[in-house]
Amino acid sequence: MSEIETIKNFTALKKNLKKDFSGLTQLKVALAGDSSTQFLNQALRGFGFEEGYDLKIYEADYDQLDGQLLDTSSELYQFQPQFVIIFQSIQKISKRFYKSNKSDFATNFLEEVKNYYTTLTNHLNARIIYFNLAEINDNVFGNYSNKTDQSLIYQVRKINYGLMDLCIQCKNLSILDLCLINAQYGKNFIFDSKVYYTSDMVLSIDVIPVIAKNITDIVSAVSGKFKKCLILDLDNTMWGGIIGDDGIENIHIGDLGIGKVFTEFQTWIRQLKERGIILAVCSKNNEDTAREPFQKHPDMVLKLEDIAVFVANWDNKADNIKYIQSILNIGFDSMVFLDDNPVEREMVRTHVPQVLVPELPEDPSLYLEHLQKLNLFETASFSAEDTQRTRQYQQEAGRAILQKSFTNEDDFLTNLKMVSDVKPFNKFNFPRVAQLSQRSNQFNLRTVRYTDADIEKLSSSDDYMTFSFTLTDKFGDNGLIAVVILKKETDSLFIDTWLMSCRVLKRGMENFTLNTLVNYARKNGFKKLIGEYIPTSKNTMVKDHYKDLGFKNVDNKWELEVSTYLDKKCFIELNNV
Repeated sequence: MSEIETIKNFTALKKNLKKDFSGLTQLKVALAGDSSTQFLNQALRGFGFEEGYDLKIYEADYDQLDGQLLDTSSELYQFQPQFVIIFQSIQKISKRFYKSNKSDFATNFLEEVKNYYTTLTNHLNARIIYFNLAEINDNVFGNYSNKTDQSLIYQVRKINYGLMDLCIQCKNLSILDLCLINAQYGKNFIFDSKVYYTSDMVLSIDVIPVIAKNITDIVSAVSGKFKKCLILDLDNTMWGGIIGDDGIENIHIGDLGIGKVFTEFQTWIRQLKERGIILAVCSKNNEDTAREPFQKHPDMVLKLEDIAVFVANWDNKADNIKYIQSILNIGFDSMVFLDDNPVEREMVRTHVPQVLVPELPEDPSLYLEHLQKLNLFETASFSAEDTQRTRQYQQEAGRAILQKSFTNEDDFLTNLKMVSDVKPFNKFNFPRVAQLSQRSNQFNLRTVRYTDADIEKLSSSDDYMTFSFTLTDKFGDNGLIAVVILKKETDSLFIDTWLMSCRVLKRGMENFTLNTLVNYARKNGFKKLIGEYIPTSKNTMVKDHYKDLGFKNVDNKWELEVSTYLDKKCFIELNNV
């Protein structure tokens, strides 16, 4: 299977430009490069259409980086982009290197990049996406290049390493990993020397769609649209053979022969789980038979404790995926389903079209490389809580089972023994608060995205009051699950942000949160709470949130009089420790 079967070629993406973009999410993107970016502009807009975006792109003049990025009166700044993409090619950079003080080249170059970033972010509310450098070997020193700072390859690698460090320091900076794309596809795929020498175009027409996809992946992740759950078939997907027919002794897994393929595949999947991707099983099998390899096979990398929801029966897989979704309470569009059987793949695509179902090669030895190239699990953040996500969703499954044993909702909520810890934002939860801001789509009243740096500024501002809410119960700790940011006005508090994890819906957290906000308002002399609902394609579930909580609609805002408010019933205790 060629990559082009999954990532559309340039011609197909260009055809998208003639389609109807109305109704798509609009984002403003600036594109600046030291070489031709015209085709990348077209491919990026075309790929944006594939992902539901109407990308309004400002293309800076050819090789005018300093003029566009450092002059705050330039057209780029007037455009007010939400994303700025910067591409500096190794071909142009190498020419500068040969004329420079070579030993200081990387240091000086990184200072230039940091200057671009600082100027842009001081004057724009934008995320910067910067291309790192594809390595080229000029063979001036041969392998000795690794031993001297006078070589191009030494300085290029130093730049790429420095960019990673810079990315850690600069919260609104993301790296487009052209170096990795070069390693995956090869130099001849990304660079066409004939085209370069005749047109000064450094990116081949073949690689441009791949780069457009990677840019869109970053844009989507930053905008809160990303994959968070991997649903797995078992037979001939997680191991070779059919467990029900071949028996546990004869399935292929381990370090020998074809078994090595599945062992390495499982290892990658477990690494995704450790990063925070939720794993679920959806298999046509007897449940006891399907569980047996996880429990008894010595070479299984994945264990039952790695699986948040395990479904094995003879029902329709599309229906089983719907059941998994009901337990996890996440959007179908955040799910990926892997199955070796093309019939099952097509059935899920037909009946649950929001779920991403990638094609898999017929040869299992190609599974891993193929899926890694697709970059299905791009993220804009990572926190310590991500590593606990599987355990939290396993606990959620336990709650769902318990709830079915109660006929009275109040009795169920009382039985959960829920406790919440309420605190202002602090340096320990900045990453998690920012992550919820970037990821929460459904229970998010205004869908304003904040970075770690933004959250830190808000927490130290006298104009804002911040709240973070955790939730524990008899099943365990849900972690930080709700965030509220209040903007102080003359005699009122404007609810700039109110978002919650969907894992805790229907447990009274909305009532507990509002009781907390009103209590703060009373103690600090504020007369009103003012809320706003900004609709998106995903947050319709909170359309009537303020209305249901007793707010009154006033000029398209929602107001609540603090003096007449009566605390709402809830079954959550405040942790006073």
